[in-house]
Amino acid sequence: MHADPGSSTLAKVAAGAAAGALGVFVLDRLDWFLFRWMSEADRERTRAARPNGEPPAEALVTRVSEGAGKPLSRSTHRGASLATHYAIGIAPAIGYALMRDRLPGTGSARGAAYGLAMFALQDEGLNTVSGLGGKPGAYPWQDHARGLAAHLAYGVVTEAALNRFERGARRHETEQQASMLLA
Repeated sequence: MHADPGSSTLAKVAAGAAAGALGVFVLDRLDWFLFRWMSEADRERTRAARPNGEPPAEALVTRVSEGAGKPLSRSTHRGASLATHYAIGIAPAIGYALMRDRLPGTGSARGAAYGLAMFALQDEGLNTVSGLGGKPGAYPWQDHARGLAAHLAYGVVTEAALNRFERGARRHETEQQASMLLA
């Protein structure tokens, strides 16, 4: 029994979303841990480099709410920023889940390459170009190292979760085939 291509794509989308959410969760924990270990002067330099002192997801929510003329309460802004932050990590993870079989490498190495790509594209590129982050030179080197480490963890965790989901799906399919043979 083989799944139809549509359900396989849907399964990859769902797995990518779940794996991306887990990856963002781990990224956040490592990012905050490393941020706390930075010197107060470097943390201040990081805050000063950010537009309005906000991380990119918060800056995006501020930009959208102000552009719409709809200021948000502090708690609504926090919730919208968290949802935006997760969406920024989940959306590319879905794309990664859909195309990773066509990418070079396997396992942790492929996941690390994905994390590195996301660091370069999002943190170092899109955040700067979009104005959601400061210029790379305005941040201390520790901030770049922290972002790189957190994105590598995101990529490796996303890859590991996708591998685990695939193993579970294969086991489920094998069990279904066995039960059909016994029926």
